[in-house]
Amino acid sequence: MLLIFSFLLVFGCGSVFAQSVWQPSPGHTQVPLWPGTVPDAQFGPAANSETTEEGSVQNVSRPTMIVYSAKGKNTGAAVVVFPGGGYQILAIDLEGTEVCDWLTSKGITCVLLKYRVPFTGPHHDDRCKCQVNPKAPMALEDAQRTVGLVRFHAADYHIDPHKIGVLGFSAGGHLSADISTHFDKRVYRTVDAADKESCRPDFAVVLYPGHLWMSATRLGLNPDVPVTRRTPPTFLVQAENAPVDSINNSLVYYIALKNAGVPVEMHLYAEGKHAFGLRRTKFPITRWPELVETWLGTIGMIAR
Repeated sequence: MLLIFSFLLVFGCGSVFAQSVWQPSPGHTQVPLWPGTVPDAQFGPAANSETTEEGSVQNVSRPTMIVYSAKGKNTGAAVVVFPGGGYQILAIDLEGTEVCDWLTSKGITCVLLKYRVPFTGPHHDDRCKCQVNPKAPMALEDAQRTVGLVRFHAADYHIDPHKIGVLGFSAGGHLSADISTHFDKRVYRTVDAADKESCRPDFAVVLYPGHLWMSATRLGLNPDVPVTRRTPPTFLVQAENAPVDSINNSLVYYIALKNAGVPVEMHLYAEGKHAFGLRRTKFPITRWPELVETWLGTIGMIAR
């Protein structure tokens, strides 16, 4: 009997050892973005292959959003958060739930997007040592859908539909820029009334973004991110000592925003490297959340 049990445990009950699907903290629920078939699902990760490991999520095939209500005095503002991870994984804790803890403590509703990965946005391909675009813009589809849903349910979430912004890190920073420049038209076929709402963010916070610098031989913005004067006010944070010249991603985006007449504020620090999130360090860059709070007041999103 013991031998049979051991056999079942090892070979017949793989789920015992399988990494579980990520779940938010108690009291919060993942809400599916799409009422039916996810658009372009054939190009995305395999169904039911999602796993969680060390604060990250892999193989997201069913994107969801999690609403974290504002605590204390509600400012009426809301922020949709895009974790980073190179469009390979999602840093769901460092660049997700921890951000929502900060925002909600300031009276701002936080909506954490668990968008599809991998290969759902521009990413590095080790085979060609180059950047490649996805077969379909699945991450942008999920981002557009989320902002529309949040605006459609503004009354339910007790937020102002004209105070909905986005905040993203690394690949999520690129996604913040992507939706800030692609909002006039959905990149998927509309499915319901929520898709008739505007998906233009009212503001954007972009932290150490990727995929915005066009090439190593030219300091220019990726043409797939067409900045115009309608791009929302933007706040940029970047460390100079981040690896692989990633500072250029922030620089080219700042220049494009400035040239288009978009209100933009950029903070460039000597130390900080990459993926610092909100975790406290000895470097000045660790105070960037306070600067964001001040900036949100200056652009009228929260009370000063």
